[in-house]
Amino acid sequence: MKYEDITQHPEILEYYKKGNAILDALGYTDHSVAHTTLVAKKAAELLQALGHGEQEVELVNIAGFLHDIGNVINRNHHAEYGAILANEILKDVDIPVHDRVQIVSAIANHDESTGVASDPITAALIIADKTDVRRSRVRAKDPILFDVHDRVNYAVTDNRLECDSEEKTITLHLSIDENICTMYEYFEIFLARMTMCSRAARVLDTKFSLQVNGQKVL
Repeated sequence: MKYEDITQHPEILEYYKKGNAILDALGYTDHSVAHTTLVAKKAAELLQALGHGEQEVELVNIAGFLHDIGNVINRNHHAEYGAILANEILKDVDIPVHDRVQIVSAIANHDESTGVASDPITAALIIADKTDVRRSRVRAKDPILFDVHDRVNYAVTDNRLECDSEEKTITLHLSIDENICTMYEYFEIFLARMTMCSRAARVLDTKFSLQVNGQKVL
């Protein structure tokens, strides 16, 4: 089974539909297939830029699309739940066991509270996921009801993830409207995620940095 088949798999799409509805009720930002499709694309682009082969790119595409299906069970430990669900789905499709285990491991380790990057696929997934901060992830509602997660995402007017294979750097460029969100609020939410990105970048033999409004802050 190829990445394109995974994105059309009816069971997976139902998991995302219900899981995203649960997170909406909990007040979380968007975790629909729009998020997972973007994560898959970014992760694949990272590995391609760093010279990894087609097989690894295909696997990170699949892991990226599947990484948040565990939200259908519970937000807490969603990475582990997602890995179990993905394993059951992938058991029934034409994919070698080694590749299935790699995808499952990447999903299980993408959350900053319990996960760790130990291979390029997991590392690329982590970086792509943790750098997806953007205004369009905020669900439509009155700004007066925004919590800090909403404000941080809504304040981002531009997001660009840049990989320089020659300099061996991965840089997240953000433009932030500081009238909406202060840098303190940004780091309150994202410091652990940026630290995880930095560690993941080392697995890819690169360095991770963050630039906000043209200034290097990490």
